[in-house]
Amino acid sequence: MKGGMVVYYPYVQQHNRQQSGIMKVTGNGSVSIKPHIVNIQLEVITENDTLSQAQQENATIMNQVIQALLQLGINRENIQTVGYTINPRYDYPDGTQVFRGYEVNNTINVEITDINQAGNMIDVAVENGVNRVSNIQFTVRNRDMYYQQALRAALENAQAKAQTIAESMQLNLNPVPVKIFEKVSEEPITYKTFAATEQSIATPIEPGQIIIEARVEAEFQY
Repeated sequence: MKGGMVVYYPYVQQHNRQQSGIMKVTGNGSVSIKPHIVNIQLEVITENDTLSQAQQENATIMNQVIQALLQLGINRENIQTVGYTINPRYDYPDGTQVFRGYEVNNTINVEITDINQAGNMIDVAVENGVNRVSNIQFTVRNRDMYYQQALRAALENAQAKAQTIAESMQLNLNPVPVKIFEKVSEEPITYKTFAATEQSIATPIEPGQIIIEARVEAEFQY
């Protein structure tokens, strides 16, 4: 219109844009492997009225145990002293403390690479004077190699979870995580302490399987 004002009202299209976000998931992976090495702690405990006698008796028995283990073919470098304690012992008749003597405890750790030999080794040790097996722990060689396999499985598990969530929620997921947090937790298989007697014939030792686990927390953008 001449002399007038022309006002244009452009068409405004509203876009329904999906806002980006972060998805956090946990991935778990594990590898089961038969153990290759077993560590066994053997204790010789002696008591006597005099400390020197208790120590001498203990040393005699432990030397006998070590010689027997060497004759089984266990290398000397796989036998290590891990504890030596001396404690006074008391009785308490009618609530009165009465000195009983001294207790000497000598503990060695024996590493065995032939797990099938573990039960026989315990029996021989007991026959030669060991009176307590304090714990048994199984481990594997090249643990890092197996852990890497578990870690790879954990990452794949995290990606699979994220993809499942994205598909369920109809989200456009970037399959490459923007952050990864590694969480490590692995415990050896351990048997409880038990007293040993000379009647423990053909002690059964079942190593089972060691499970090496890996866990990650991953963040994905969608």
